[in-house]
Amino acid sequence: MKNQFRELAAYNAWANLRLYEAALALPEELYRADVGVFFRSLHGTLNHLLLTDRLWLTRLTGAGEQPRRLDAILCEDRLALARARIMEDARLKEVVEGCDDTSLLRPHAYRTTSGQPQEQVLADILLHLFNHQTHHRGQAHACISIVTKHEPPPLDLLLFQRGLPPPDLTARLQA
Repeated sequence: MKNQFRELAAYNAWANLRLYEAALALPEELYRADVGVFFRSLHGTLNHLLLTDRLWLTRLTGAGEQPRRLDAILCEDRLALARARIMEDARLKEVVEGCDDTSLLRPHAYRTTSGQPQEQVLADILLHLFNHQTHHRGQAHACISIVTKHEPPPLDLLLFQRGLPPPDLTARLQA
């Protein structure tokens, strides 16, 4: 079971890099254009994904920033958002590495954003986290398609499994 979560964490980071490469190439007005998705723009959607990952990773580890609202803007600047995304993806990989099959089957207690106590099996929480990423990454992918009128980079799991390398954003993010 742990190997599947390792693969999902690695895929998640790969897909996010591909998505951010396309996002960073957009003019600012297209990047922030309200295209009618739930979090309005590509920036709003990418910000939401970072926010919810921070929220879940704080719940799982007890460390990190705990956002209070699901629509809070964590980073106005998209380069800062991309840097934070890369760091959060690395953190998620570390959390998965720290698990074993036994811990993945144990209940994990946490509090919701409204403060209500909850408890779920850790594997189910991680499945939710990765599914949530895929759901909103699809919305972000649609944002890119809408504003560019072109097909965004494919994010298919099969391409990751076939070894398509992730983009190198190092030079862009040092700006």
